[in-house]
Amino acid sequence: MTVYVIEQKFGRCDHRHALAVLLAFTLDLKASFDRPAYTELRDSEIVMETSGITYLIWHDLVGITRTRGIPTKKFGDGDWPSLGWACAGQALTAFQDIVENPWGPMDEVRQVPDKSAAFEIVGQGKEHLPFKAVICDSKTAEGLDWECCGRSFLRQALNDLQRETGLGIFASFEHEFSILGDNFAPSTPFSIAAARQQNAFLTDIEMALRHAGLSATSLEPEFGIGQYEVACAPERDVRAADACIMTREIIRETAIRHNILASFTPKTDVEAVGNGAHIHLSLCDEHGVNKTFDAQRPMNLSKVASKFCAGVLKYLEALVALTAPTPISYHRLGPHHWSCGYKAIGLQNREAALRIIPGIGNSDAQRRGHNIEYRPCDGTASPYLALGVIVRAGLEGIRGEEIDLPEINEDPSEMSDIARIKKGVSPLPETLGAALDALENDKVAITWFSKNMLSTYLALKRWEIEQATKLPTAELFDLYRATY
Repeated sequence: MTVYVIEQKFGRCDHRHALAVLLAFTLDLKASFDRPAYTELRDSEIVMETSGITYLIWHDLVGITRTRGIPTKKFGDGDWPSLGWACAGQALTAFQDIVENPWGPMDEVRQVPDKSAAFEIVGQGKEHLPFKAVICDSKTAEGLDWECCGRSFLRQALNDLQRETGLGIFASFEHEFSILGDNFAPSTPFSIAAARQQNAFLTDIEMALRHAGLSATSLEPEFGIGQYEVACAPERDVRAADACIMTREIIRETAIRHNILASFTPKTDVEAVGNGAHIHLSLCDEHGVNKTFDAQRPMNLSKVASKFCAGVLKYLEALVALTAPTPISYHRLGPHHWSCGYKAIGLQNREAALRIIPGIGNSDAQRRGHNIEYRPCDGTASPYLALGVIVRAGLEGIRGEEIDLPEINEDPSEMSDIARIKKGVSPLPETLGAALDALENDKVAITWFSKNMLSTYLALKRWEIEQATKLPTAELFDLYRATY
């Protein structure tokens, strides 16, 4: 697919190449789940050119990155400029519509840039100018966190976790995506041939990530035709979700510059291999020390980590309404897809919703690397909402009594019904509608959200289900492939 075709079909090319701003980062890039918090960007380390555009960006309830641009000359050493945004913008669907909402045309919030979440996507060659952006918080006119801001939702969940337990998280997302274009030929899965075919593209991604203060840990061909995966080092607390947004946009922009399209849709078509966004996380103390590992306990999970996992499993049916949030997400989830179809936990079990991944080597390395992988998540989810509900569910588990966590060391679909019942294994919701019902009927889970956030999210997703029923299957998959 040529750049021209992409521009005509998706409208995502020309405006990105009219930018000129330079931001410098100093971040700790050690790829470990046991490390100090990242070094925050200092104002004095930011070098701003006086021309071009800087984009204020924020992530909404349907997993779309929205934006408004400001001339870079308005960014100085003092407070950075903010912009107003209609509250009803949070009721925008992913498909050029808006659902019924509590605000209408009147109310407005401010999109306030966070200097520590500024980044640039560097140009490769003289023909490409850098793309500049800074992630924002949505604030009320009084300067308070807006009740429907996803980033604030995650921050408050983390604040509650820290206040009650003294713990935070390190987390990272795996980014599986499919590339589409005229110059792509199928290659054997996971092969050096597939890597060589897109080596220039992957190399540019790595360079752009590094320039943005992120550290790639792997860039690789995946199982599906035209499917690749990029993973970055874990980041602390809200920074983990910020890094997810940065990485996705870096991949998308780099793809456009290579005359291809990168799509994070859960599936490009019914028969395609699914794209996931597995979340790896570990609990840590104020010094960044991993508190997930205990060599003397089952699955080497510490008591607090075990209780955290128990909470996630308890509320999992409600959680997937936010981590697998589209109708086609459920074409990816299910038995024998290595994506998980059951509420279960197991050591290195890719068919379990929670996969426990041990560290490698001596006891110190084991402790540092030990982490929990949440598998029923894909790239249509907001990383702020996804991490936020996982933290909320985990905190509920920590607050309760410790319960046994039956380790599942086999494919749950091959267990007998009696065995599954005995070990507390049950299927995940098979449709988005069923997941939304589970969320809406969970008396604890609904308390995690403000009334307006919950009602708007449910309205958005119910609308999405209704629209999906009106489209032929092929058109439905085309729509999500182009949007995400």
